[in-house]
Amino acid sequence: MKKIFAILAIAASGMLMSSCSRDYTCTCVRVQTDAGGAVISTNQSSNIINGTKGKATDECKEGERVETSGQFTTTYTCDVQRFE
Repeated sequence: MKKIFAILAIAASGMLMSSCSRDYTCTCVRVQTDAGGAVISTNQSSNIINGTKGKATDECKEGERVETSGQFTTTYTCDVQRFE
């Protein structure tokens, strides 16, 4: 009986270890506005990140930024969700 519990414990810990790393979808939206704040264009892109939720979130958020060029402002916002 002790051997069965030991095998089950090892199997359960192996399953828990493998479930830490998953695929996540990082979706970034680019919005370009003019000086008055009117939206000129939008674009969306996605990529898949494999890892823990924290790693995927950090990597995804690295894509966020605001760029200004002349009268135009381009804003990139990114969000991570579990890949289904």
